[in-house]
Amino acid sequence: MTSGGLPLLRSPPYPGVRTDVAAISAFTISPMPSPDDNLEAVVTAIREARVGGSFWAPSPPVPSEPAIVVRAERQRDVVASLRRFAAERDRLIILVPKTRWARKAQAACRRAGVATARGDVDPWPLLVHARLLLAHPGDEWLLLATILRVPAETLAEPLPLPDLQHALLGSVRYRDPYDGGVADALKAVAQLAFWRHLLDANRAIGAAAGISWWKRGRIAAFLWTGRRTPLRFTHDAAKAVRAAKKEGGGVAVWPARTPQRLREEATAAGVPVARIEDGFVRSIGLGSNFHLPYSIVVDSRGVYFDPSGPSDLETLLAETDFTPDLLTRAERLALALVANRISKYGVAEANDSWPQRSGRKLVLVAGQVEDDLSVATGGAGVAGNLDLLRRARAAEPDAEIWFRPHPDVEAGHRIGRVADEEALAYADHVVRGGTAIAAVEQVDAVHVLTSLIGFEALLRGKPVVTHGQPFYAGWGLTTDLAPPVARRGRPLALAALIAGALILYPRYLDPSTDLPCPPEVLLARFATGARPRMTPLILLRTLQGRIARRLSR
Repeated sequence: MTSGGLPLLRSPPYPGVRTDVAAISAFTISPMPSPDDNLEAVVTAIREARVGGSFWAPSPPVPSEPAIVVRAERQRDVVASLRRFAAERDRLIILVPKTRWARKAQAACRRAGVATARGDVDPWPLLVHARLLLAHPGDEWLLLATILRVPAETLAEPLPLPDLQHALLGSVRYRDPYDGGVADALKAVAQLAFWRHLLDANRAIGAAAGISWWKRGRIAAFLWTGRRTPLRFTHDAAKAVRAAKKEGGGVAVWPARTPQRLREEATAAGVPVARIEDGFVRSIGLGSNFHLPYSIVVDSRGVYFDPSGPSDLETLLAETDFTPDLLTRAERLALALVANRISKYGVAEANDSWPQRSGRKLVLVAGQVEDDLSVATGGAGVAGNLDLLRRARAAEPDAEIWFRPHPDVEAGHRIGRVADEEALAYADHVVRGGTAIAAVEQVDAVHVLTSLIGFEALLRGKPVVTHGQPFYAGWGLTTDLAPPVARRGRPLALAALIAGALILYPRYLDPSTDLPCPPEVLLARFATGARPRMTPLILLRTLQGRIARRLSR
């Protein structure tokens, strides 16, 4: 029931991640306190973040009234507590370890009307409502009680409560889990707070449906809650709803692969549905070539590309009070993206085959996958890539227009191909090779339907004209030719859009450690040459695309 000789501030046991890689702390006999370490500041940060101990463990039952919490290590602890608090059993909760005697003790507690929990639990929900803690000497919950100013007693002979200064700063060294460098205690608390936020959000998800088999392991890593049982994946609506309800959460689905009748089954059972999509800085390589994502979004309201209803991203952009620190962070993030030429699918490659400019205004028109859900929901009546080109020419009659087909279409995996001779009726050139960012860097303005290229062009200071209703339209940053979305209209600074879309909304995994990370870590990995391992599946998919592309021509 104690920490087992581990520091109070420690990393969750992320599946598949080596303990020494994830470790944020370790005991040391040669402490090197940081000059920034101030015990009062560290304790306040821990209290606010609710980290320390096994904060990733399942939540225990919490009495409605301020509780007396007993951490029993022996059966006689249970018996003694039942006797001592006989008049307050409705406000008593006894925690027991996973041992042989614990089940009998739990049965005795149930007969006495006393709440119990067995094994590791998240200490914070109980301790923030506790009026007294009883635990054995050495139990880390005594440290947490001191941090929360909860009265505490030892179950053995009376002993002084633990020394916070020694436990947090004097006997422990902290490290940055992403680069292994030395960190101070406040930075360690901030890192644990970041992980806690993700874990708490994931606890709203009990099962997943409509997830392609090849990405299930990666999605499970993104959605890990601390539970020992793996996340349940299925393509059956009824099974997904039953599994989610059993876990006390909702169903996460991939919108394009939502099982039939899932919404009806979920509504009937009172189970919420969240949507998963790729994030805006996704991977090195195309998803259609089976490159796994390093970023996803999980949206509880809708999905960012569907303007027919609100999404978590739209709500963030419409309602968030963006602090100066957050805006400064967003500006730095954008500078790093631009300086390192990073886009959704990696780092822009050089391309020496661009057409020679004519001297006129140069406009890029971004082709899209025509059956993509973003086109179906946010296309505002534009009938495919050829219609987009026609509209762009009508809006820019004197400009030189480059048309860039979507890479998934060019790879032979998705529909939306426009024959070059048809495209050239409206465009001056069809450009291929390199990346979208390399093309954006060449032009004076960009026309899009719903493509993310419009957002990436905004980051690079390019004027953007939208013919559909992408998430970045309607905030005063673009020229919008489609009907406005009534819920939008609040003018945003570009830094606020970046903060919402790249910091607050997505989740990221570090390619080097497989740990959840902030966007800055992923960008640094991409910028310093992180590349995916070429699997047989990726090679086979690439070959399949080449064959499909040849046959289509």
